Amino acid sequence: MDFMDTAGWVVRIILALVVGVAAFTLIRLFRGGRARRWRDLRELLSRSMKRRVVLFLAVFAAVLGASILVVPSRLPPGWASPAVTAMNTAWVLLAAWAATLALTAMTGVVRWKYDMAVEDNLGAREVQTKVRILHRLVVVMVWFAAAAAILMQFERFRLLGGTMLASAGVLSIVLGISAQKTFGAIIAGIQIALAHPINLDDVVVVEGEWGRIEEITFTYVVVRLWDMRRLVVPITYFTETVFQNWTKKSAEIIGSVFLHVDYATPLDPLRAELTRLCESSGGLWNGGTCVLQVTDAGPDTMTLRAIVGSPDASRAWDLRCLVREGLITYLNAHHPECLPRRRVLLQSGGGLDGEA
Repeated sequence: MDFMDTAGWVVRIILALVVGVAAFTLIRLFRGGRARRWRDLRELLSRSMKRRVVLFLAVFAAVLGASILVVPSRLPPGWASPAVTAMNTAWVLLAAWAATLALTAMTGVVRWKYDMAVEDNLGAREVQTKVRILHRLVVVMVWFAAAAAILMQFERFRLLGGTMLASAGVLSIVLGISAQKTFGAIIAGIQIALAHPINLDDVVVVEGEWGRIEEITFTYVVVRLWDMRRLVVPITYFTETVFQNWTKKSAEIIGSVFLHVDYATPLDPLRAELTRLCESSGGLWNGGTCVLQVTDAGPDTMTLRAIVGSPDASRAWDLRCLVREGLITYLNAHHPECLPRRRVLLQSGGGLDGEA
């Protein structure tokens, strides 16, 4: 009997050492292994994700080693039940932690595969928006289930759960009233994930402010404005309020420039100059729209509108500034007499009232 006990302890110690060596090897591979496939895997994971994986492996090895070495039947009286409960709790937490890490890793793979840095990134933005919102929802459900599984191990909480179920009618009404806005925000987040009124990196105009969608959560959306300010908007705003989305179907956009010039301005040379400016603007012009039109005729000047197409809103702004500056410079250099002027007619030999 003593020999069998000694052999069992030796086996457990050997298994614990094997687990420790395996965990240490995996940690070395994640931190600085030389194998190419592990190097490729590390490149897909962010630095924070690597730290979490390493920490998880260390904790997993410790819990597994404790499970191998600690035998509840050989513990002193009164220690066996708490030890089993502690081990079960640890394994439930590790399972939830592992599921969270797996979901985060899959989200990272999706971000890598559907890169938003490309020029035509509508599909990538839709996929990443849906994955990020659903990722948060599933993580909350995983940890809620883990908490329920831990509480179900204690008889006292089982009785408390039965009492709560008996008064579920009253509790549901109270919770429904108190959490109405929260549930509405969660439903709005699910609607955004499925219907895509907005996506990450979309260009929107919200409350008169121009910016890009930077972050979408269950309760709010962060809009990064053009001057690097952040506008935090409730997520229900995008399901209940009218707003502008400039990249809903395509990032291409048409910009306009208005000029007030004299009626004597020749239009054909100005149209040729507009075409030259667009063609020499590099990637600011999309090679499509480039039109100069007379849109208004006032008492002193006429209004010219130049409309030009760009691949996205940021480049449209730069192209509009380029066209405005170029046309004004052209008029100053070649047709200064066509700049806006006010005419005053002076009569000689008499006043305006008819006096001699």
